[in-house]
Amino acid sequence: MMQKITCHFTLVMFFFMVCFAFSCNGNQHNPGEEKAAKSLELMAVDRGFSALSKTEGMKAAYIDYIDSNAVMLRANHLPFVGANAIDFLIQQNDADYVITWEPRHAEVAASGELGVTYGVYMLHPKGMDTAVYGTYTNVWKKQLDGKWKLFLNTSNEGVGK
Repeated sequence: MMQKITCHFTLVMFFFMVCFAFSCNGNQHNPGEEKAAKSLELMAVDRGFSALSKTEGMKAAYIDYIDSNAVMLRANHLPFVGANAIDFLIQQNDADYVITWEPRHAEVAASGELGVTYGVYMLHPKGMDTAVYGTYTNVWKKQLDGKWKLFLNTSNEGVGK
């Protein structure tokens, strides 16, 4: 009788251990894959931002993507913050050029709330065959609705293709 109970107990314990092993294995995820997916998502957002700049103009793109508390850093100016950043954008005349950019890298914080992209921009004066190149960095903030908004933008003129 004792042998029967021990055998049943062993089988039940084996069954629970197998179930536990499969449930743990099924719930595992690869943090590297998740991080890469978040980075690719943010790069796609930055590319969409550039595409809107190309079709609708720099000003329209920034107004659409900027966070209400954003900071813009520009040469020879103090930082433009929040409403001042938006006012700065509204005053820009983007009728004579098209600016686009290509992100080279993105990183998203483990929390998923902040991310950064950087890359190269091209400013093409309309009616000319020349372009001005530079580098940029964008810091992004994830909104409650899941959309990424531009939280900090800075750029630096002067880089080759």
